[in-house]
Amino acid sequence: MAIDERRTIGELSIAAVFHDFVESELLPAIGFDPATFWSGVESILTDLSPVNRELLNLRDDLQAKIDAWHLSRPGNGWEHAEYVAFLTQIGYLKPSDVFPEIATQNVDAEIAEIAGPQLVVPVSNARFAINAANARWGSLYDALYGTDVIADTPGQERGGEYKPARGAAVVRYATEFLDKTLALDGISHSDVNVYGLDHTDEGCQFIAAQASGETKGLKDPGQFVACTEQNEGCRYLFRNHGLHIEIQIDPKHPIGKDATGNIADVILESAVTTIQDCEDSVTAVDAEDKVGVYRNWLGLMQGNLEAKFSKGGEESTRTLARDRIYQAVDGSELALSGRSLLLVRNVGHLMATDAILDANGDETFEGILDAIITTACALTDRKRDGLQANSRAGSIYIVKPKMHGPYEVAFTDTLFGRVEQLFDLEADTIKVGIMDEERRTTVNLPACIGAAKNRIVFINTGFLDRTGDEIHTSMRAGAVLPKEIIKSQPWINAYEDWNVDVGIRCGLPGKAQIGKGMWPKPDEMQQMVDSKQAHPEAGANCAWVPSPTAATLHAMHYHAVDVRKVQSKLARRKLASLDEILTPPLSCAEQIFPEEIQKELNNNAQGILGYVVRWIDQGVGCSKVPDIDDVGLMEDRATLRISSQHIANWLLHEVVTKQQVLETFKHMAEVVDNQNESDASYGRMSDNFDSSIAFQAACALVFEGCDQPNGYTEPLLHKYRRQKKAELAC
Repeated sequence: MAIDERRTIGELSIAAVFHDFVESELLPAIGFDPATFWSGVESILTDLSPVNRELLNLRDDLQAKIDAWHLSRPGNGWEHAEYVAFLTQIGYLKPSDVFPEIATQNVDAEIAEIAGPQLVVPVSNARFAINAANARWGSLYDALYGTDVIADTPGQERGGEYKPARGAAVVRYATEFLDKTLALDGISHSDVNVYGLDHTDEGCQFIAAQASGETKGLKDPGQFVACTEQNEGCRYLFRNHGLHIEIQIDPKHPIGKDATGNIADVILESAVTTIQDCEDSVTAVDAEDKVGVYRNWLGLMQGNLEAKFSKGGEESTRTLARDRIYQAVDGSELALSGRSLLLVRNVGHLMATDAILDANGDETFEGILDAIITTACALTDRKRDGLQANSRAGSIYIVKPKMHGPYEVAFTDTLFGRVEQLFDLEADTIKVGIMDEERRTTVNLPACIGAAKNRIVFINTGFLDRTGDEIHTSMRAGAVLPKEIIKSQPWINAYEDWNVDVGIRCGLPGKAQIGKGMWPKPDEMQQMVDSKQAHPEAGANCAWVPSPTAATLHAMHYHAVDVRKVQSKLARRKLASLDEILTPPLSCAEQIFPEEIQKELNNNAQGILGYVVRWIDQGVGCSKVPDIDDVGLMEDRATLRISSQHIANWLLHEVVTKQQVLETFKHMAEVVDNQNESDASYGRMSDNFDSSIAFQAACALVFEGCDQPNGYTEPLLHKYRRQKKAELAC
């Protein structure tokens, strides 16, 4: 099938590859009539596309007015009161003293009640998507042994054959964790010889016996939930702060035979929820790519997605984990899902797709199509056999990014309502997660929440996209500070606190998630363990992690912190300062030293090139990219947005010159090429800058950065990736 082949239905021109996926795979899976489907799609697109377009025009109009306001005041200093009054006058800023109470119903406990790590993964990669779904449960022993949380001291270094000294250090660490989390009455877990059960008329209780034969129970007996006997061992299940811990006992296990109480492993409930991403971490630039994204989401919802891969010279197949079955303390069966509760992140309102062309031959809005197709895929969740449903509450969870203010949230609410009508679903079946990553959403967050108060299940903060939009919104106000200094400015802390404060005042605790952003260094787990407890301590009942291993380690923080108690305490504090949030992180260009300027330029250019070359040449939307110091960072379009907007701002305000930027890009291209020299599929940029599409894309993101809508990178990335795909097809 030619990828440009198309089918005509009604007034729509549909890419054949997309049409055939829908009619051969998707609609049969949900038992839906094709004629009804395509008629409904055309109706939604016809009615809502003009509204979408008007909202994008409003973005441009507001930005033009803000730009003009700054340009009319060169060198006059910062007049904050005047600025706030202006934003209110043009309709950018709405009143923020009303906090609507959300009324969301039928929300699964994983979102409403349980605080824990949240994974984000590109759904376009089947293996990664399955790994993330299966990361609901993780081995603490493995997470400790394979990371720098256990120091690489002599005799217990990572790598190579199993090292008993490192294994013993892992057991000690895990034992200390159990002492803090599942405390025994008067003794340490390190004192235990045998674990067992004490059966009574009321059920069974967990007990621990010392070598002397004396037994002790848990300080809080209610933490013991269930057990399962297997072979000569046993699995004991506990719950703390809503999260489960499984202690596996096996005296014949290579680790268990020598461990305290024969504990062969400690399994933590880890990634309680996972966002399967169709947006920032994927490279879906045409109908063919979109079908790959949708097909994987369909497989996840059906429960039959598989990934075949080669590891160590052997072929393996990855599938979704089965449910976990236990015997509860009262003797009944307890079945827990073996998988994360899955949310799907659609794209925002900006981009269009060639999967469907309208009557004028124009591409249709991708976000509208995402809402229809990802919902249709999720309907199979109600039909699968052998696995618990993803949502036992019967809901569908869609995270919606990059919305600007309450009008756009209201549009999403309308869109989801139309999709519900198409598939004959009850109103508000489709839940929405609002990503608080655009300035106009932040400052109007109460109104945004109110616009979706019957379906909202999630708000979160994210430094990178939020800072990218901060820079673009205030592009004409002046030169911004270096990125590391921006992180320490009052606005960012106020933004983080404001999100939590507003979420609490709008009644999200017990009904929805208040989230925090990604840990970006997947190899620096000790740093994460040392620092990321700050997220639950800040009142967030979920925070993003880059890997299943990181999810298991981050889960320890939620055992240390009772987030609901924290939120109750924070409900009494003073509301974060909106004035601080509305103060841009500006600098005086003359006060930035030349060596500091070049260092910042090097860092930004290297990061842009390292990410873009994989995006354009290899179609990789999220990966571990070495930074200028060769530290691996998880990169997606959010990191690209802040770096490209930062250089564009410094160019505009003559902190740097175009020639300086271009020479830095060329130098950093050589650095990135050398960092990727072991990758056989990598195409060098520095061999011929003029012929490297990736290099051209990276430069365009900066030199055309001021003109990109809200500073987004997608339009240029899609343009150059399509160009690269055409080159590869020749």
